Amino acid sequence: MELPCAREVFTSIFKTGAVTKKCCGELKVLGKFCHDAFVKKTLEDPIYKNLSESTIAKKSTKTWNTCASVIDISPSSSA
Repeated sequence: MELPCAREVFTSIFKTGAVTKKCCGELKVLGKFCHDAFVKKTLEDPIYKNLSESTIAKKSTKTWNTCASVIDISPSSSA
């Protein structure tokens, strides 16, 4: 995944933002497993210790499902 798309996905989960169709395509290539691992690893960083894991899990799922609807990948309710 190119850095601009990684930033887009990160921002959509950990801040506020949307993911473009191009970046949804790059996320699709990585797959749900990598998406979930990225989120989990980021939450392990002390910088993000004050974030609500349930909120981040919901935003992660929303980002994945939004991309799934745009790029035709299977949505998943698990985070």
